[in-house]
Amino acid sequence: MSKLTSLSEAIHQHVHDGDLVYAAGFTHLIPFAAGHEIIRQGIKNLTLARATPDLIYDQMVAAGCARKVIFSYSGNPGVGSLKWLRDGMQNGSLEWEEYSHFGMISRLQAGASGLPFMPMRQTGALDLEKANPLYRRVADPYGGEDVVVVPALCPDVAIVHVQRADSEGNAHIWGILGEQREAAFAAKRVILTAEEIVDADVIRSDPNRTLIPSLVVSAVCHVPWCAHPSYTQGYYDRDNELYLRWEEISKDEASMQAYLDEWVYGVKDREEYMAKLGEDTRERLKPGVRLSAPVNYGSY
Repeated sequence: MSKLTSLSEAIHQHVHDGDLVYAAGFTHLIPFAAGHEIIRQGIKNLTLARATPDLIYDQMVAAGCARKVIFSYSGNPGVGSLKWLRDGMQNGSLEWEEYSHFGMISRLQAGASGLPFMPMRQTGALDLEKANPLYRRVADPYGGEDVVVVPALCPDVAIVHVQRADSEGNAHIWGILGEQREAAFAAKRVILTAEEIVDADVIRSDPNRTLIPSLVVSAVCHVPWCAHPSYTQGYYDRDNELYLRWEEISKDEASMQAYLDEWVYGVKDREEYMAKLGEDTRERLKPGVRLSAPVNYGSY
């Protein structure tokens, strides 16, 4: 059964005030368009969880969507910190929990597996254990050294961007694989955004690339360029110019509000956003071509 809907309708139906939202994607496939739609719809008091908050959570914090962040690295990669997220944590207006990358993914793995917690090897991150009381130690029942455990993370909604999906929500992902699968299986509801909607036969032709199955997906949205200024492997490159400019854009309330007014509130949807971005930028971000070798799955 088709689960195709517009992004605005998917956000309206599946994201509610006070929800715990996980926007997946590591380095690429970051669902910026979904974050912008949450801002436009004025959804508030969210707990925003993500291994790397990136610019999208800085924007959502600045827009007043968040009451808490759960993360394992916070920053504008290669540039500096995320000003609005950092200031909110420092002035006490934003609650927060910090984990190592492995700790964050372990929480999702526990949630995806239906377990109350996930054990980890002891690491050098002793300061995190001191700062975060949700890190615990338990005795190894088989007689080894104590193990560190972290609680399951079960988002109310996970937002996962993919290269292509069919209308039922079976989806292909390639390139850098982040925590998309774990987040999708751990969440109560999943909004899937895709660069392309393809026939089911295309998805079935390469089952090993199907990281997200339809059985966990609540809504499917066709959203080309959803990840800009992040990138989608094979579709468009990372907009490094915007990442570099973010330091200036986010420096004060006036410049941040001007950005939100122009690029979030000032456009109806991602299609208008990309029209405003312009053909020159889209051409600049056009990826090169490097095809993978074909595989033979055999016949029956």
